[in-house]
Amino acid sequence: MPAAPRAGMIPGLMMDAAQVTRSHSLLARPDMAWDARAATAWQTRRARMIQDAMRQVLSRDEEFVRLGGQNVPHPRAGLADYLIAVEDEPRQPDEIFGRLRWGGQFIYLSRDRAAAYTLARDYTERGFELTHGPRYLRTGILRHVPLLGHKLWYFVARKLFLVRPREITERFTYHLRLARPTPAIHAADEYVVMKEVPTLERVVGRLQAKFTDVPQNVIEKRAAKFTEKIFPLFLTREAAMLKILQRDLPPKYRHRVPTLLEVEKDDRGYVRRMWMNWLRNGGPGLSQLDFAHQSADLLHAVHDSAHIMHLDLRLDNFVITEHGVGFVDFGSAVRDGENIQGNPLLSTLFDELMRTSQIQRMLYKMTATGTVTSQLINGAYGRVDKQVDVFYLAVQISQPLHNPDLVGLVNFDPASRPAQALTRLTHDILKPPDPKNPIYRTAADVLAGVRRIEHEMKKT
Repeated sequence: MPAAPRAGMIPGLMMDAAQVTRSHSLLARPDMAWDARAATAWQTRRARMIQDAMRQVLSRDEEFVRLGGQNVPHPRAGLADYLIAVEDEPRQPDEIFGRLRWGGQFIYLSRDRAAAYTLARDYTERGFELTHGPRYLRTGILRHVPLLGHKLWYFVARKLFLVRPREITERFTYHLRLARPTPAIHAADEYVVMKEVPTLERVVGRLQAKFTDVPQNVIEKRAAKFTEKIFPLFLTREAAMLKILQRDLPPKYRHRVPTLLEVEKDDRGYVRRMWMNWLRNGGPGLSQLDFAHQSADLLHAVHDSAHIMHLDLRLDNFVITEHGVGFVDFGSAVRDGENIQGNPLLSTLFDELMRTSQIQRMLYKMTATGTVTSQLINGAYGRVDKQVDVFYLAVQISQPLHNPDLVGLVNFDPASRPAQALTRLTHDILKPPDPKNPIYRTAADVLAGVRRIEHEMKKT
């Protein structure tokens, strides 16, 4: 029988320690041929160190109590909210960065004070913030006797950046990070999202990596245009779209899109930095049908209540929070009936966006190969059109785990009956029996299709 929890411990903490020890061990050691006795002794010491840290530090952390014991996935089940390393287990910040969710925390434990302090400094330079330590706690049977317990050094670091510092990536354009709200930002949460125009240096580096044959002076000129005109324009538009969403969406949907908290403008009135509430990935896990239903329902509300087209519904811009499926990054969004052509710069930018974006490239390819035959969706190629959102919604509901951030949050079995039914729904949306008169024309139609599948699943 399992041992009863000791006094002072929160219910389930011993089980959590075992789970963390087993599931989140970063220990590899393939190069060390330990005998079974030494390996057992190490695992015992390691488990005790983790349990001491959990009991003395983490049991008082509400976030860990909420996520640490209930959301400790197997390493192959996607990104983690918490990772723990002891002594010389793999612990370098760049490696840990790629294994944590945005906002996730890394816990390091060591008997070596210098090792803990040196590693903690490295983390602060690689997109993390220290939330505990470095400091020590006392362990061992004499830990309650002053000066006699063994010292266990530790720190806890939170992943603040969405992209590693100085990393060049196509996935994100603006600089995004978690930040503690300033007194001017009225936020109940400990962290908010700060989104800002990237520095000229960062844009130059990205363009240099992408256009290796372009002269430096041309790169710098383009980078200046991005940082001074294009990025501020789209950030200003996103701030406006978020205000419209909070004003016009029915109340039950407002928690599923970002809320604008504060903006910082330049002397021209363009937004260069803004703060939003954090829609944190890591809510209760959803079935694939729930994911499809909530995604279609939210898009229906965005289209028909707020009258906004998102136009960039990649899975990167889906989140699953405690409130359900949410959408983020409304930087490319357009209002129904908006006169884009009335602004020459905006018209040029959207013309290029509608030709070169990831969604438009995919739509072109799938149309060319005959995967998409719906004339409504085909007609959206190169245009600002709600059908762009309907197209990507159809693709995402049948392939929810193409975004690694959603692994472990959507239960997806491609051989299951719901998955097969959603695959057929995607096919019927993209390649309808009558391409000129498709059944699925709007997000509301897709939602109705998902509801029919739900009804069918309940009958059997």
